[in-house]
Amino acid sequence: MQEQSDRPPAGRSRAVRLDSFGGPEVLDVREVPAPQVGPGQIRVRVTAAGLNPMDWIMTADADTATRFGLSLPAGFGTDYAGRVDQVGDGVTGFAPGDRVFGGALSRSVADHVVIDPAGETAANEAHHTPDGVDDRTAATLTIAGRTASAALAVVALGPDDTVLIGGAAGGVGVFAVQLARIAGARVIGTGSAASSDFLRDLGAEPVAYGNGLADRVRALAPGGVTAAIDLHGTETVHAARELGVPDGRICTIAAQVDGVPTANGASAAPGTLEEVARLVAAGRLRVPIAASFPVEQIRRAAELQAGRHAHGKIVIDL
Repeated sequence: MQEQSDRPPAGRSRAVRLDSFGGPEVLDVREVPAPQVGPGQIRVRVTAAGLNPMDWIMTADADTATRFGLSLPAGFGTDYAGRVDQVGDGVTGFAPGDRVFGGALSRSVADHVVIDPAGETAANEAHHTPDGVDDRTAATLTIAGRTASAALAVVALGPDDTVLIGGAAGGVGVFAVQLARIAGARVIGTGSAASSDFLRDLGAEPVAYGNGLADRVRALAPGGVTAAIDLHGTETVHAARELGVPDGRICTIAAQVDGVPTANGASAAPGTLEEVARLVAAGRLRVPIAASFPVEQIRRAAELQAGRHAHGKIVIDL
C-alpha cells in the first residue's frame, strides 16, 4: 500500500453520523476511526462535500433508507471532492496527491472516504478533477450533473427545440438549463419571482410557477414548446401536456406520471461526469454556490438544502 508521507495510515477522522433516521436535527459530527484502504481501493481526504435533496430524502425514514441499502448508524451526503491520500494494492490510475471528485453514497460528509475507483455509480466512484475546477465546484457535480444529463438525453434536445424546465433554479436545474443551452435549445425555466434574475443569468427565460403556468408559457413562446423536464414534481408535466408536448419528450426526476419517462443519475451515459467537468474547466458551464458551511454547521446547511429555495448548490467545507 502506498501512502502520502505527511498523513498517517491510521488515526481519527470527523464524520457526520446519524443514530436515527429523521430531519437535520439527527445529524451530528463525530470523531471516528479514520477508514483504511484495502486492495483495489483509494482513500480520499475530503475537502468539500456537496449536498443534494436525495441526501436528506433517503435518511428521512427507515423505509426509504432501506430502499437505498442504508442501515444505522449511517453517514450523510454523497458528492465529494478532495485529494487521494492512500492507495491500495492493485490500484492503477490514481496516486497519492491526485485531486479527485465523485460519489460516496451517504458518507461523503467526512474527513476521509474510501472508494473503489472501479465503481460506476455515484454510490462509489472517483474521477480526476481537471485543472481549473476548484474543489467546492467539483464537489457539486456528481448527482446533479449526472441527473441533468440523463434527463436531457431522454428529451434529446437540439437547436430547433424550446424546452420548459420546471424547478430551473435548483441544484439540478442550474446544470439542466446550461446543458440545454449548450445543446442549442431555447430554455424557459420556472421559478419564483425572486429567482428571475438568477435564471436569466444562467441563460433561461424565467416564468413564474403556479396556477396558469401553461398560459404564461404560451405567451412567452407563441410558437410552442417542444420538450419539458420537471425537476420538482408534476406541475411542469401537466403544463407541457396542456401545451401539446408529447409524453415521449417530457421527463421527470422526482415524480412518476403514467406515460412520462423518468431519469436519474444512475441512467446517465458513461463519461457524463468527465464531460461535465471539462465544460466547467473550459468556462462553458458554471456552478453557482448558493452557500458554504463548515462541517460543524451541518444541521444548518441541511435545513437550507431541505427548504428547496436556495439558488444553486450548497457545499460543506472540511
